[in-house]
Amino acid sequence: MISFQVNDMTCGHCVSAITKALKAADAAATVRFDLAAHRMDIEPGKADAAELSQAIKQAGYAPVQIDGANGTDDRSAAPARKGCCCS
Repeated sequence: MISFQVNDMTCGHCVSAITKALKAADAAATVRFDLAAHRMDIEPGKADAAELSQAIKQAGYAPVQIDGANGTDDRSAAPARKGCCCS
């Protein structure tokens, strides 16, 4: 299980965009979201944490790996938001 805190994930549109990006990176991944806590848990099929993080960043969000993260995930590396309906 790989978990991320994504504080700029704020609505269903965000969840949909992130899910689409994750499925493109790993079609077999199972994703659970806690939108209120801005958290997601991913059971990957083939992708590792770095690949999943990159997919989330490419969707325009700033993931921070939690639960065993080594603290090297850099929020500044995430691209600018791509226009969520709630931003």
